Amino acid sequence: MSLLAESAIFLAAAVVAVPLTRRAKLGAVLGYLAAGVIIGPWGLRLVTEVDNILHFAELGVVLLLFVIGLELQPSRLWVLRKSVFGLGGAQVLATGLVLGTAGLALGLSWRSALVTGLALAMSSTAFVLQVLAERDQLPTRHGRTAFAILLFQDLSVIPLLALVPLLGTGGAHRGDPWGDPWLSAGLALVVIVAVVAGGRLLLRPVLQLIAQSRIQEIFTAAALLVVIGVSLLMSGVGLSMSLGAFLAGVLLADSEYRHELEASIQPFKGLLLGLFFISVGMSVDLGVIASRPVLIAGGVLGLMVLKAAVLWVLARAAGQSDESARNLAAALCQGGEFAFVLFNLAAGHAVMERALADVLVVVVSLSMAVTPLALAANDLLSRRLARPKPEQPFDAIEEEAPAVIIAGFGRVGQIVGRILRLKRIAFTALDASPEQVETVRRFGNKVYYGDASRLDLLIAAGAERARLFVLAIDDVEASIRTAQTVRRHFPGLAVYARARNRFHAHRLMDLGVALIERETLRGSLDLARQVLEAVGMAGREAQQLVARFQAHDEQTLRRQHAVYHDETQMIQTTRQAAEELQGLLESDQDGASRVVGTPAFSPSDVR
Repeated sequence: MSLLAESAIFLAAAVVAVPLTRRAKLGAVLGYLAAGVIIGPWGLRLVTEVDNILHFAELGVVLLLFVIGLELQPSRLWVLRKSVFGLGGAQVLATGLVLGTAGLALGLSWRSALVTGLALAMSSTAFVLQVLAERDQLPTRHGRTAFAILLFQDLSVIPLLALVPLLGTGGAHRGDPWGDPWLSAGLALVVIVAVVAGGRLLLRPVLQLIAQSRIQEIFTAAALLVVIGVSLLMSGVGLSMSLGAFLAGVLLADSEYRHELEASIQPFKGLLLGLFFISVGMSVDLGVIASRPVLIAGGVLGLMVLKAAVLWVLARAAGQSDESARNLAAALCQGGEFAFVLFNLAAGHAVMERALADVLVVVVSLSMAVTPLALAANDLLSRRLARPKPEQPFDAIEEEAPAVIIAGFGRVGQIVGRILRLKRIAFTALDASPEQVETVRRFGNKVYYGDASRLDLLIAAGAERARLFVLAIDDVEASIRTAQTVRRHFPGLAVYARARNRFHAHRLMDLGVALIERETLRGSLDLARQVLEAVGMAGREAQQLVARFQAHDEQTLRRQHAVYHDETQMIQTTRQAAEELQGLLESDQDGASRVVGTPAFSPSDVR
């Protein structure tokens, strides 16, 4: 089959499977895996060359680590040192010990159990980082801890590759091209130092020279060359290519080309990472599963449960909350792609039997596939265990006769309150968020916690004696409820309201609110005026154009109030208003007979 035909099959499988799993809230990774199983040698057999595709697709993992390195400056990496070497080292040793002991209990030799335990202690960097990124959990505490542990696991590649040949009795060490593992370890250290030093001295000048050519595709080629070149150099001395890419990213994290490099790499990273997940799905040997279903199911369950238990205990010992520890355990409970290399290497050196290596590869692959389900189950458990916060009683409001009541003391309400305070105008501020109230009070402002839509609270706040009610609540429904209460029980109290959008404004108009200010309108108009001046329009002309637009928009808003419940009518009136405004502006331009200096609008048109 041609490369083009295979590419079409991969793309079609991804386009069908990934949206389905995302729609089921299972994440994109499971979709890629399912696509790989369906088109692979154990499914429809549309593509059968798994090994070559898997090796090529590993470039997606390499690019992922490079992008992560770009976002992690050396100073931040130094901050993570305790998590990387402390918690990361403890996780690899403790998990390896527990799983290795389980292997001994099942009858494995001590050599085979040792390699099995340490290999299964590794988690999948590609899976975990992709899933956490999809869930926006990388910046969380368990996300940062997971990254630190994964980084240590990548560093553990060096001693593990050196260990397997020492335990074995034959075969070539594919990870040690220099024969002697100690020589390989020394060369690896030299290469790391050379990459760091060379990156500091050479990378920026080279990128600067290429950037001066102003040819985007050449800069993209240079970015790929940096990643692939460093990765191949690391691989040549038996190190992880992912570790090399990460190191290259960190070296460029504080450079002026960081964002340009990330933008250049991003499209390749996404496509190749998806291809990697598909190839992992293709490598799942359904024949082994069918021949030993109980053994495979027990292996997957045992691996994930034991690994999750160790991670939870370590995270709790490190001071993390129960929820954060559970999230970490659910994210890292699978096996990793590096286990494929270790098990094949161990079988080649007769450390373990080939049949055992095949079973373990399937167990690791299935544990990756089950990870999104484990995360979904953890989410469900978190919701079940979540305790509802006890309701905080509303504040008792002091007896006073304020001129103004401000409901909602966020961005808008605080500005109104600050200006009133400058003129010593008494006001009472209410906000339904205890966190917001606590924050505002820390800065010395007086604000009461309470729901402004409650009649008893409004009476206690002095609404019967106030002159003005400022409705600055951010939430639309809460704003409407409050306006309804005020208009029904205090009809003489003028309401000046903030509206988030036109629909919110129309609903407030239904209630007869005296003045409505759309929160982004004036800022947007002022920005538009400055843009017009920046592109060459005279200041007075720009001001008149914006004022004409504002006046017409206000008229349109009030006309549409009668039909805002009818979407068809709203669309029709919006189009009519656009044509009308265009005609007004063209007539202004043609009105050469207008007296110079006469305003093109009536001041009464503008609030």
